Amino acid sequence: MVAGGAVAARAEQIPVRVVVVTTFEIGKDTGDTPGEFQTWVEKLPLRQELPAPGTWHGVMRYNPDLQVLGIASGEGPEHMASAITALVLDPRFDLRRAYFVLAGIAGIDPNFGSVGGAVWAPRIVNGGLAHAVDAREIPSDWPDGYTPVQGSTPTDSPVPPLHSLSGDMEYTLNPALVAWAYNLTRSVTLPDTPALKAIRARYVGYPQAQKPPAVLLGDTLSSETFWVGARMNRWAERWVGYWTGGKGTFATTAEEDVGLMQALTLQAQAGRVNPDRVLVLRTASNFDMPPPGETAAQLLKSEASEGGYSGYLPAVAAAYQVGSVVVRELALHWDRYGEHTPGTPPAQGR
Repeated sequence: MVAGGAVAARAEQIPVRVVVVTTFEIGKDTGDTPGEFQTWVEKLPLRQELPAPGTWHGVMRYNPDLQVLGIASGEGPEHMASAITALVLDPRFDLRRAYFVLAGIAGIDPNFGSVGGAVWAPRIVNGGLAHAVDAREIPSDWPDGYTPVQGSTPTDSPVPPLHSLSGDMEYTLNPALVAWAYNLTRSVTLPDTPALKAIRARYVGYPQAQKPPAVLLGDTLSSETFWVGARMNRWAERWVGYWTGGKGTFATTAEEDVGLMQALTLQAQAGRVNPDRVLVLRTASNFDMPPPGETAAQLLKSEASEGGYSGYLPAVAAAYQVGSVVVRELALHWDRYGEHTPGTPPAQGR
């Protein structure tokens, strides 16, 4: 009886090749102003609705032909970690060979790129775990008021452990897989609208910000605090450089990525997922600092709502346009990618 029950349980499992991870939906999953989730639901499409117990959104969406599952985690690293843990532990799914593709909007450093662009992340850096000194009390020889939570100065050397009792500061994604995804999509032409042109024209003196939207490679800083301004941007650039030993390049800033990586890394220890099959794509809905002549407070006021970000709709569209190329490639060629992770050499037989 036990063996037969186990066979029946396996037979009832829903096969999943790719999990598309988004972070929010504004209203309904279809037919209204889109959040990150809606474009995938309508265009991939993800027509089949499945209950998602223990998650913020309460439902998942599925494409049985592609065997692609989509979720909306809820905003913030806590919602993300809870949703991913609930998903991985759900007995309906065996995700040991599944790929995870996070596709969401973000702020972008005008020293790196432009609104409307799409950025594949080689690394995720935790921007929310730190010691912080009030701006009015920062020592004059410090670059900013943030120090490692395991240290006492902004530039403590050697750099503390990336993973410790204090928390997780940096995750490096599978370099071969990230490079594969980037090379697959780097030639995708992203829409360039009059509104985007007007936004970036204000960033005089920032040549990267004034370029048209493009697909790029750059690291994501994950912080639950929605920060803005030139000084915070300088901190973000320094923080990414510090925790990556100078190898990283700060590109985008978002909330949930560290929660995704923490949940998947812990579940990988139990053999439930493959941490080498994770991709993070962030598309730029706004700049993280104002243009010359404008204050950080003015920028924050103008973009205080989800739909108010300067490049919001182009960024939502770009997340699907670029991300779906990778998702479809993986799903449609499962005979190639089911056993073999793209970008890595095939295992040699003995």
